[in-house]
Amino acid sequence: MLLKQVFALSRAATPRESRLCAAGGALVSCHRQYRSRPTHGIGKYKHLLPKEVPKRKKDKVQMKEINVGTEHEYGDVNIQMTSYDMCLVEHFAQYVHKLCNQFSVRVSESYAMPTKTNEVLFLEERGSKMQLDAVLTTHQRVIQVSGLSSTFAPILLEIIQSNQPEGVHLLVKEVGFIC
Repeated sequence: MLLKQVFALSRAATPRESRLCAAGGALVSCHRQYRSRPTHGIGKYKHLLPKEVPKRKKDKVQMKEINVGTEHEYGDVNIQMTSYDMCLVEHFAQYVHKLCNQFSVRVSESYAMPTKTNEVLFLEERGSKMQLDAVLTTHQRVIQVSGLSSTFAPILLEIIQSNQPEGVHLLVKEVGFIC
């Protein structure tokens, strides 16, 4: 038995085997050499993906600078449309937006305000209990225009008012500072 161990230690180990692994049956395999084989990377795809950038903390929301305007042009102007009919106010807002684009008036923002719901109650004759009569939903759209010329503003507003549908309330005001 001693002769077999000496013979096993004395034999030359191949480059892929270590001498400790060739010592006999006590250590069957020390490590595998499969990583040096040409097929060791099959199924791995992490190297193909772009490296992910670690997520940063979100910065605080910064306020957008308000354009004050000059003598010859208005700053930021809000065109607000309000109606009980969502379809009417949506189509009219789309019309105003396209009209501003046709006349090369820069639309900086176009957005919808949240829908407001109002309940109308009435008091019965000789009673103290209020009854629900109707639920009114108010829809509002805002188009913010910047750099509107003071000579072109009355013309644009005249066109918008002449095409304003029934049931749509129109409000045009310059954006100011919130105190």
